[in-house]
Amino acid sequence: MTTVGATLGALAVMSVGLAPAAAADDIQSQQWYLDAMNAQGLWKVSTGKGISVAVVDTGVNPDTNSLKGQVMPGVDVTGTTGDETDDYTGHGTSMAELIAGTGSGDGLKGVAPGAKIIPIRTVLLGIGKKGEEQGDTSAKAIRAAADSDAKIISMSFGTISAFDGGLEAVQYAESKGKLLIAGVGNDADIAKNYIGYPARYPGVVGVSAINENGEVAKFSQNGAYVDLASPGVDVPTWCDKTFKSYCPQSNGTSQATAITSGAAALIWSAHPKWTANQVLRVMIDTAGRDWPKSTPSRYLGYGTIRPAQVLLKGKGVPGAADVDPVTNKKTPGLSAGTGTSPSASASTSSQAANSTSGGQTSAAGSSSNSSGNATLWVALGAAAAVVVIGGGAFAVIRSRRGV
Repeated sequence: MTTVGATLGALAVMSVGLAPAAAADDIQSQQWYLDAMNAQGLWKVSTGKGISVAVVDTGVNPDTNSLKGQVMPGVDVTGTTGDETDDYTGHGTSMAELIAGTGSGDGLKGVAPGAKIIPIRTVLLGIGKKGEEQGDTSAKAIRAAADSDAKIISMSFGTISAFDGGLEAVQYAESKGKLLIAGVGNDADIAKNYIGYPARYPGVVGVSAINENGEVAKFSQNGAYVDLASPGVDVPTWCDKTFKSYCPQSNGTSQATAITSGAAALIWSAHPKWTANQVLRVMIDTAGRDWPKSTPSRYLGYGTIRPAQVLLKGKGVPGAADVDPVTNKKTPGLSAGTGTSPSASASTSSQAANSTSGGQTSAAGSSSNSSGNATLWVALGAAAAVVVIGGGAFAVIRSRRGV
C-alpha cells in the first residue's frame, strides 16, 4: 500500500531543526566529524575516486561551489517541472555535499571528495507542483539508481509503511550489486518510535545518528533495523533551496546516512574488487561497540562507523562476496567467486519540528528498559572517546531482518 501522506516526515524525518545560518567561510570548521574520523589521514589512502553514489532525494544542484564537477547525469522520476538538477528543497544537495563535496569556495567538504554523485530526484513529500498528491515514486527511484553506474545508493528519506514495489526495487538493486543505505528516522522523541521504509527492507543498511560525544541522538529512531550509527547532530547543511547560506547545527539521520555513504565510498575505492557485501561486512566488523556482534544494539546496530580501522589499520575481514552480512542470505546475482577470498583481510592500500541542539541523549535515556552502564569506546578515527551508554537498553538480541 502506498502511504505518501503518512511519511516519517520525509525531509523532516531525516533533517531535524536548523540553527541560524553561518558564514560560508566558517562552515568547514563546523564539520567536527571529519577530525573525529581522521579524514586527513584517510584521504591520503582513499578519497573515494572511482566510486559513484546515487543520491535518491529532492535533486542535486551541481552548481554549488563544492559540487562543481562532482555531479554526473542522473534521473528525475517525479513527473514534475524540472530535472534531477533542480533541487526543490536544498536537502538533496546538502546530502550530496556531505558525501562528495570538494570544499571549494568554502563549501562543505565531503567524506569522500573524490567520489561522484548521481542525482535521482524523487517525490519525498508526495506533493506535485500544483499541490496535488502524487503517487509515491520511491520504488521507481530506487530502480533508476540500480540501473545507474552508482555502486552506493544513499536514501535520506522514509515512510512508515512499505511503499508499492519497494521490496522488489530493493531486491533488484541488490541483484545489481548495489550497497543500499538509508536513515532510520527522526521521530523517536516526538512520535511513535517506528523504523520505516526503506531502512526496514531486508538488504538496506539502516543508519542511526550520534552526536559529537558518541551519544545516540534522542530523535534517532531505534529498533531491530538499525545496522550502523554515524554522526548526525550539528552537521552543517544548506538552510534552504536558495543556497545562500549554510546552517551549521542541522540534525538528522539524513546526515548520518550521507556520512555513512561517504565512508563506504572510501573503503570501496580502496578495494575496488570487493562486493557490496564485503564493504558492508568490514564496516560491521570494524564498527565501534562494546557488545557482542551477535546481539546488535537497537540504538546503534553493530556500532559506530570507523573507516580508519579499515583504511589505516587494515582491519576487517571481507568474507563471502555473495552473502549479506546482516541477513546471512545469498545475494541474487552475485557469484561466490566475485571479489576477495573469504579468508582475506582488509589491506591498507589505498533535518522534525524542533531543533535538537543540546537535546541529544544517551541510549540509557531513551529507554525505560535500561539497566546498568557500559563504557563504549567509539573510535571514529585514530583516537577514541569514552561514552557512557546504558548497556542493558541496547544489547538485545534482534531477529534477522524480515518484512
